[in-house]
Amino acid sequence: MPGNLSFEKLKSQVASGEIDTVIVAFPDMQGRLMGKRFHAAHFVDSAWEETHCCNYLLATDLEMFTVEGYAATSWQSGYGDYVMKPDLSTLRPVPWLDGTAMVLCDVLDHHTHEEISHSPRAMLKKQIARLEALGLSAMMATELEFFLFENSFDDVRKSGFRDLKPISGYNEDYHILQTTKEEVVMRPLRNHLYAAGIPIENSKGEAEAGQEELNIRYGAALDCADHHTIAKHATKEIAWQQGHAATFLPKWHRDRVGSSSHVHQSLWKDGANVFFDPDAELGMSELMRHYMAGLIRYAPEYTYFLAPYINSYKRFQKGTFAPTKTVWSVDNRTAGFRLCGDGTKAVRVECRIGGSDLNPYLALAVQLAAGLKGIEEKLELAPPSTGDIYADKDAGEIPQTLRDAAVTLKGSKMLRDAFGDEVVAHYVRAAEWEQEEFDQVVTDYEIARGFERA
Repeated sequence: MPGNLSFEKLKSQVASGEIDTVIVAFPDMQGRLMGKRFHAAHFVDSAWEETHCCNYLLATDLEMFTVEGYAATSWQSGYGDYVMKPDLSTLRPVPWLDGTAMVLCDVLDHHTHEEISHSPRAMLKKQIARLEALGLSAMMATELEFFLFENSFDDVRKSGFRDLKPISGYNEDYHILQTTKEEVVMRPLRNHLYAAGIPIENSKGEAEAGQEELNIRYGAALDCADHHTIAKHATKEIAWQQGHAATFLPKWHRDRVGSSSHVHQSLWKDGANVFFDPDAELGMSELMRHYMAGLIRYAPEYTYFLAPYINSYKRFQKGTFAPTKTVWSVDNRTAGFRLCGDGTKAVRVECRIGGSDLNPYLALAVQLAAGLKGIEEKLELAPPSTGDIYADKDAGEIPQTLRDAAVTLKGSKMLRDAFGDEVVAHYVRAAEWEQEEFDQVVTDYEIARGFERA
């Protein structure tokens, strides 16, 4: 489902004064929306064609620090411009902001107008094109998990991020009474996103105090990533409007359950799910089995794109529903990959490895690349695992630290073939920088543990 505002309708609403601001933005390496707010009259007059931004926006960390070591841009090259090319099919109103519309952009080279290869949206589009060459399309859905807190972002920051108080006091998984108390945030979030053309299905309490889950209807891969990104952005803005903070940090407290972002996926052709074969065991077609085998075989190589920060790896603990093994199962939430809808036309695979901090464009792109590689190589799918997979000593492991994930990423021939050496090198540098920065930090844990006793 693309954006639900045509350019002609936008022009009409600008002329009537209903819309006065257009947000023109693209997803950066971290999956955040970066861009500009245009006076709507100027946007419909000329800026709808293109605008510009500094090319450091695809080479910074979470702090917007200009990291050295990137080939794509640097102080030596002078940090030039990229072109932001609005994708008018993504035009939509932003109902939670007065008089505002939004459009997402592709990022182009300033001179050639070719897409920037390490741009997250371009990386996903490249894998979609590979599927289209085979007559296939990907239908995907992501689950967004996050925590709501009593206080605002400003209050939390001024407190030094200490004594954080979730918006509820107990596990609220599927809990209607407790989530009623949180409708001040969740009801406008659902309704505003739906009015913006995001096909919201539902929200629910998750398995911890203050933890929420937002579910969006499955759609074409690029739409899925666009919807996820806008929904995550809206969650923070609407929580802020109501005086609360929302975090997508995967593990905000050692004693609290982490937040994930599970990815559901299937391949389609001519309007039908080609993962489904009514005559096959569990309804799984041969194509699906090859695809899943690729997902599993190459999972260690693309884990970085599902878990891009130091904190991401604190979530991978047994007994928490966060997987640690690269195996599949039939409707078993302890595995890295879960078969859903077995025996039905809705059969699909759910990747449970990704955390709430993933960039959806990157996460979807690398999984499609791995699945396609499995199809190309006709990889055989091992039998499903059963029982408590945390205890399966023979199952393959996902990388347990960012350092390990950076190593497997750097050595991945599959990802280099799918995206190019320069793209892999770009994200290896991003991973290395996160590790380098953390390695210099002296934590409260270290001081408390060793100040007197060491």
